[in-house]
Amino acid sequence: MRHVLHKTFALTALAAALGFAASAGAQAPAVKNLKMQSTWPASLTLQDNFRFFAERVDKLTSGQLKIEALAAGQIVPPFEILDATHKKVIDGGHGVAYYWVGKNKTATLFSATPAGPFGMDHFDFLGWMYEGGGMDMYWEFYRDILKLNVIAFPIGGVSPQAFGWFKRPIKSLADFKGMKCRQTGIVAEIYQRMGMQTVNMPGGEIVPSAQRGVIDCAEWVGGIEDLRLGLPQVWKYHYTPGMHENNSFIELIINGDVWKSFTPQQQEVVRAATLETFVRWGVKWQKQNADAIVEMRTKFGTQILRTPPEILIAFLKTWDVIAAEESAKNPFFKKVLDSQRDYASKVVPAKRFMYPPYSFAANYYFPEKPAAKAAAKAKAKAKGK
Repeated sequence: MRHVLHKTFALTALAAALGFAASAGAQAPAVKNLKMQSTWPASLTLQDNFRFFAERVDKLTSGQLKIEALAAGQIVPPFEILDATHKKVIDGGHGVAYYWVGKNKTATLFSATPAGPFGMDHFDFLGWMYEGGGMDMYWEFYRDILKLNVIAFPIGGVSPQAFGWFKRPIKSLADFKGMKCRQTGIVAEIYQRMGMQTVNMPGGEIVPSAQRGVIDCAEWVGGIEDLRLGLPQVWKYHYTPGMHENNSFIELIINGDVWKSFTPQQQEVVRAATLETFVRWGVKWQKQNADAIVEMRTKFGTQILRTPPEILIAFLKTWDVIAAEESAKNPFFKKVLDSQRDYASKVVPAKRFMYPPYSFAANYYFPEKPAAKAAAKAKAKAKGK
């Protein structure tokens, strides 16, 4: 009898265990395989940002969310990823919001507001996004203003960006008037008012267009991105900085229904992974830019020069005029810009007060022209003799 009871108990326990396992298996979330596409050529570190994000999401969800991070053109043309995401041709995309200024100029305020905006750097601007109400307006913009079934997150800071590449020296505002240059977004309109002819094109078309003589100059990003795109092989003169994108964010966009299909935990993973990507990729990118500057000079003979202040001031003045014009006719543009101005009016003066100028210690440890200074000292000493 005891043997029968033991056997019965064992069979019951086994059945219960199998039933529990089957129930747990049935309740486990199904693996979601998502196709997302960027606006970038596969070779760029901007695409590395996208891939890093996809890898983190895969690991943080234990393989429940798998994102195929496709490069520009693999499903739709680069500038069509927003509409394709809305229509769920793709599940999401990776690009920059100012590509959509043709739909509404407010788009530039969520990616690369000229002048910072208002002098803000990456963390100031990220602060406006997460602490100053920016994210609510970001989602409102896509949902209510553009009427698109899309949500978005900032995923990287790709700036400050260089003024651009030119076939001849640019010493004044007059020097680039009439030149045909690759520019995008609202920046193209600003430079047009300053006298430049502009052409909008994806990054992958810049070098072929330059080789065919379609453009005389181009702005892309600067540093490693420009090196990988092959711009030092085309132009000799590279000017930095610019005021057009001294604080520029790239974005991750996701179809709204795809977002709603995520579990609450998966949504939190995406939020966390975008911020981790922003920081982790950003610090690597900074080092890559430093190495790229050396390679440009030593391997390609690039002349990296300072942008004349006259051009930077003219740019800011022109942007202020355009921003005022757009604010007068576009209430949502004004709402976002006023919010940015209010946030910047607090954090920018405070940071200026609390932080020493970057050049203070930089010039002490790494003088910009040590050879010239040494020559000047030697000359002065010779005169003293």
